[in-house]
Amino acid sequence: MIKLGRRTFLKLAGASAAAGALCRVGLTQLPNQASSEEQSAGPPSDRRVLSTCRLCAAGCGLAARVVEGRVVKLDGNPFHPNNEGKLCPKGQAGLQVLYDPDRMKGPMRRVGAGWQQISWEEGLAEIAGALQRLRDSGHPERMAFLHDGKRGPTSDLIARFCQAFGTPNNVRRPCYSADGTPLAHLLSQGWSEHAAYDWENTNYLLSFGGALLEAWQPLTRNLRAYARMRRGRPGRRAKIVQIEPRASVTATKADEWIPINPGTEGALALAIAHVIIRDDIYDADFIAKHSFGFENWTDELGEVHAGFRTLVLRDYSPDRVAGITGVESDTIERIAREFAAAKPAVAAGDVSGYTNSLYSQWAVHALNGLVGSIERPGGVMRQTDPPLAPWPEPELDEIAARGLTRPRADGADSGGLAEDSPQVLAQPSYPIEVLFIYHSNPTYEDPPGLDWEAALADIPLVVGFSPYLDESSACADLLLPDCTYLEKWFLEPLEPSLGYPAVGLGRPVVEPLYDTRNTGDVLIQLAKVAGGSLADAMPWSDFLEALEDRVRGLYEAGIGMPSGRTAEAFERFWAQFQSQAVWYSQPYEFGQWDHAFVTGSGKFQFASPILQQRLAREGSTFRDKDLLPRFTAPEFDGNEAKYPFHLRTFKTIAYSERWPPNSPWLQEIWGLHLQEKWDSWVEVNPETARELGIEDGERVWVESAHGRIELRARLWAGTPPHIVGIPVGQGHSAGGRWAENRGANPYELIAPLTDALSGELAMQSTRVRICRD
Repeated sequence: MIKLGRRTFLKLAGASAAAGALCRVGLTQLPNQASSEEQSAGPPSDRRVLSTCRLCAAGCGLAARVVEGRVVKLDGNPFHPNNEGKLCPKGQAGLQVLYDPDRMKGPMRRVGAGWQQISWEEGLAEIAGALQRLRDSGHPERMAFLHDGKRGPTSDLIARFCQAFGTPNNVRRPCYSADGTPLAHLLSQGWSEHAAYDWENTNYLLSFGGALLEAWQPLTRNLRAYARMRRGRPGRRAKIVQIEPRASVTATKADEWIPINPGTEGALALAIAHVIIRDDIYDADFIAKHSFGFENWTDELGEVHAGFRTLVLRDYSPDRVAGITGVESDTIERIAREFAAAKPAVAAGDVSGYTNSLYSQWAVHALNGLVGSIERPGGVMRQTDPPLAPWPEPELDEIAARGLTRPRADGADSGGLAEDSPQVLAQPSYPIEVLFIYHSNPTYEDPPGLDWEAALADIPLVVGFSPYLDESSACADLLLPDCTYLEKWFLEPLEPSLGYPAVGLGRPVVEPLYDTRNTGDVLIQLAKVAGGSLADAMPWSDFLEALEDRVRGLYEAGIGMPSGRTAEAFERFWAQFQSQAVWYSQPYEFGQWDHAFVTGSGKFQFASPILQQRLAREGSTFRDKDLLPRFTAPEFDGNEAKYPFHLRTFKTIAYSERWPPNSPWLQEIWGLHLQEKWDSWVEVNPETARELGIEDGERVWVESAHGRIELRARLWAGTPPHIVGIPVGQGHSAGGRWAENRGANPYELIAPLTDALSGELAMQSTRVRICRD
């Protein structure tokens, strides 16, 4: 049964009434799937179409107003629980994504240093021929697919395409929320995903670097939750403590900002745990019933190992950790007592980008287990997936089955924790002869030491699906441009946020403006051209038909809104789903211990047998403390005497995960906290600038051992003296007239260091210097 709170009920009732009123006056039309005859008849003069935004990971619902066939305004979909009718600045800028004059207009083939327009049939035939040659040679594993790994049927279709062809190289490269949090959850709770948080009922947020109000997804949901935590509960106001080296906008809006030495967040989390355990103010009931490894524990071989309590009390006293982190011991003591007393309290954030990130993220999450904030109101939830129906498993021929037994070219199946190591594809363990790139731009986003341009030049056939000629697709041999999200069908399962299952429907707000195609349709068409078992694995006429097969699971579940129970047939349910463009089933039911803990012990694990098994499989030697959240000193590239500053990169609220900044609206708000626009800058502490003789607004060079970029110096008191900060997202060499040759790309400075445990790139681990010439 659906349970609606009074606030939610009133919002939905108001939204329904408003939609009905607009229909009556002719301003709104919520059509079902239009037939080709209806489409050819021309659009209504003024209509609204509900769909889903894709400019970040959040997948908010949107409402597009279409006048005379042109989208003139984007707003939020009032039916979508993630944003409840609101839309952030990025979502509003979707108009400029659709009508960007520099979008690719159709398929193209590289000819020398230029491009030649070709037909879709030519492009598909060329790819099918290359794929057939790989299968004829017995090496289907030499095809790789690099994509963003977004939750939903598009990624599932890519995985199916790879499986049916016979390659293990289905390589995900998330361009959003790419941090060690999922692996920290794998070690502690047995599932590798981000978590959901019941922000609305949290009393205390201990945020380790999470940019809650800027770029930590889902943004619109976070902004609403922030308002609820601060002023939405009469008599209750959550305290927010922001812990990070640089004062972000989130830090300026928090109750307290605690500056910390870069890469030492894990030590601070363990010192907070030390105080909570020492003073016996942890949740003893949760620890006794739902935890493993808090006390000494015994493995499958009967060997006894030290537990979390022993390690923390022995190694992480506030006095010792103060010298590591730069946070005074009195502050550590106070924060620990506040956090333990303010139940429900949450420790969360993003401490990625260092060579010790996974251990640090695990240490942060361990605080939630310590105070019992798992599966309780105001705490941490495991996102429930919507009951989409699975596609039947494809039947594999002998070539495909044999290809899938080969190792992955990125080494992600070699026994380590990393599920994907996309950066390794720049230097694969065996030749890649066909590479597909979908919503991924490693040439721009990875350190220069990986040299993606050279790597792509060595691959005989590179196929890009980007709607823009970005830096990576500019290195492709064939370009088969995708539609924008306002021109195609897709499903968008909710990223971890609300806990209960939800899925947004993306539908064409307008017909494609140019000769572009939904990549899902292209893969189905390519399979048909290639024939054989690949065609058998893709039996649908188009991607919409494949989506309908998945949506039948929602109908058959008989729960949620809309519900299959009230529909006379699937067709009626499908029409209802289209009319509101979202399905969800609330509320979240807390205390789902089997759902929350899929570990061998069935409990929250302070010690990880999973890690023990993987380290043993690699032949690594390890000690008891290696199997627990711990602190290891981070490594930094660059001699401190020559490069005295830690480089801190960050994302502003205008940063778009999937598209280059070829939007004047987003360029105009690029750096609101400094009133910067259309450019990059380097944030420098005012006292440091005075010592260097640098004036506010002066052009300077920032240099590392790997590169040198020029940008404007901006004095920012929120930057400690030993740190400089540079926003990411500018400095493009491709992407369109408003994106190209503006600002600088800080990734050109980054050293190719990684977290040894997870394989994650350590993007915050580079030292730099500032030069005036």
